Amino acid sequence: MSLSPENRIFKNLDGSEGISLAASQKRGDWKTPKKLMEKGRPWIFEEIKASGLRGRGGAGFPTEKKWSFVKKTGLPSYLVVNADESEPGTAKDRDIMRYEPHKLIEGALLAGFAIEASVGYIYIRGEYYREACILEAALREAYEAGFLGKNAAQTGYTFDLYVHRGAGAYICGEETALIESLEGRKGFPRLKPPFPAQMGLYGCPTLVNNVETLAVVPTILRRGATWFSSLGRPNNTGTKIFCISGHVNFPCTVEEEMGIPLRTLIERHAKGVRGGWDNLLAVIPGGSSVPLIPKSICDTVRMDFDDLRDVQSGLGTGGVIVMDRSTDIIKAIARLSKFYMHESCGQCTPCREGTGWMWRMLERFSKGDGNASDINLLEEISHAIEGHTICGLGDAAAWPVQGLIRHFRPTIEKRFDEFKNHGKEKRSS
Repeated sequence: MSLSPENRIFKNLDGSEGISLAASQKRGDWKTPKKLMEKGRPWIFEEIKASGLRGRGGAGFPTEKKWSFVKKTGLPSYLVVNADESEPGTAKDRDIMRYEPHKLIEGALLAGFAIEASVGYIYIRGEYYREACILEAALREAYEAGFLGKNAAQTGYTFDLYVHRGAGAYICGEETALIESLEGRKGFPRLKPPFPAQMGLYGCPTLVNNVETLAVVPTILRRGATWFSSLGRPNNTGTKIFCISGHVNFPCTVEEEMGIPLRTLIERHAKGVRGGWDNLLAVIPGGSSVPLIPKSICDTVRMDFDDLRDVQSGLGTGGVIVMDRSTDIIKAIARLSKFYMHESCGQCTPCREGTGWMWRMLERFSKGDGNASDINLLEEISHAIEGHTICGLGDAAAWPVQGLIRHFRPTIEKRFDEFKNHGKEKRSS
């Protein structure tokens, strides 16, 4: 399985070509948006549904179904682009905004038209200063060309799009916390229901979509749902951007067909694991919040939602973090636990307290201080957090810990034994 050049949606992920409106149009962007919109909203919905597109932000929820939840209530509708990409190991949205900004803007226009929104906001991570500047420049070009604003793309439809810079909080990647922040308040996730599609920004129906999800929409509508659904596997159609980092010979961001074997992805694009495939210890396949998988699973697993779910992990954002045998796997997961402890908003007790407990226990474990019952206690704490918080950050913190215990319990126990034996040697000497 290999994605042919003609099937690539993103032609400039490496930044080798220009990013201006003119350069983007040469790559096929902004090609007859008026004709697509004149086919009508029902046609757009049906094409996205038939394509099988699932959200590329991590959850993998069917895109058309999420769009269909936004109902006309007499209130304005809003489109919000989630560009608050803060997941460790993930930089796909950054590269789209940096090198292919017009794909995102055109996708936002078409999605906004589909849900009858007249205003959209791109909520971008505060640290993405350069990308925010590029987006603002691209927006100016789109307005000057008549693609945005009043009579957008000469259709009589009005659509305005703005860039809003966040302040660097990971929690604002959660859609309701993002909305709270966009409204000028602290980024605390909201209780659901009501969901944003019913009551979102300013209490109005709101669609929140990830950057990559919206950026592929124009190409799907131009080339057709049949083309997109012919790529990948059933229920896992199309292409996906993967960020490969860690112990590989060539860290990179690439677009590939959904369902590509993980080993093929790493060896073809990242030029293999440092020291060879047999030097592989584990991989986090979908950004830091999904459970790691050991080499034995990496040998055969495919990179799509269903195959990774079947091995008790997830595709997530497609951030592939490779760890070779030099990795202190306990310390690595402890570092991730510290991240989630730091980024917890503190609103929910299980997350506020539990993330700190898990980090402190893993720090002890990394030094060999613990016993088998402590491992059971750590696992129990992770399950007490998972599913018991307002948003998904609690789950994101718990899953890496669960993956470590599931696949590397013997490694932890060996560390304990080494620590005890070292203590005995010191006492005997």
